[in-house]
Amino acid sequence: MKESKPAKLRARLNQPGLITAPGVYDMVSLRLADSFGFDALYMTGFGAVASHLGLPDAGLASYTDMVGRVNAMAKMASTPFIADGDTGYGGLLNVRHTVQGYEQAGASGIQLEDQEFPKKCGHTPGRRVIPTEDMVRKIKVAAESRESKDFLIIARTDARTTLGLDEALRRAEAYARAGADILFVESPESEEEMRTIGRSFDLPLLANMVEKGRTPVLTKDELEAIGYKMAIFPVTALLAAVQAMKQVYSQLKNTGSSVGAPVDLYDFTDLTKLMGFEDVWEFDRRHAD
Repeated sequence: MKESKPAKLRARLNQPGLITAPGVYDMVSLRLADSFGFDALYMTGFGAVASHLGLPDAGLASYTDMVGRVNAMAKMASTPFIADGDTGYGGLLNVRHTVQGYEQAGASGIQLEDQEFPKKCGHTPGRRVIPTEDMVRKIKVAAESRESKDFLIIARTDARTTLGLDEALRRAEAYARAGADILFVESPESEEEMRTIGRSFDLPLLANMVEKGRTPVLTKDELEAIGYKMAIFPVTALLAAVQAMKQVYSQLKNTGSSVGAPVDLYDFTDLTKLMGFEDVWEFDRRHAD
């Protein structure tokens, strides 16, 4: 019997070595990242909201918006992926609905955070958190609502930025006791703070590597030495894509042509193959008159 994607990711979590999970934000990035053989992918809320709705990641996307993205990506990907579930989109009943919906849609895990609604992107100012006991109840509901224990519950706290590291550590410990599988202390502001987090917990830890964000971006070896088990790179590919598109659009505006494009362009034939045209061509051959 083929191992399910959640079971595959759960098994990998118990093996040595850091899990590097690149961010995917639309179906093109999903198909491309899926071809590299990563252990896991991360459906970034920032990127999914930006690409799907053209809006900031500030609580404007609904559960329906996001579960639709999860479903589309899960049907396409062979790689297990974790999906951003924001605050669970409401109270405890919403959390149950969200966890069950994400699991049924095909995600291998969900990230839930302790921000007030509407939430804000984790490396932006103005984030406020709900009381610890309210988030503990959310994590308990999330853990009991999943169909399979292999479906991972990632508990994120955003308390560091406004309430300090000690409060963030206390919250993470409470979320661990409530049933979280992975702990995500968002936005530590130095390598020493990251080391403190690494010394504080037995559960697997997730590092959020946002280039030019509030947290230092470290190497794989450095993250492993500190004690992290998973590193997500939610916007790395998106930042690269936007930078390349900016240069291309500028070139077209200034010269009226793509001749002398300032960036290397992906081969068009390779793009057709990436998007599945080989299946279309084979179908046409089999059914040609």
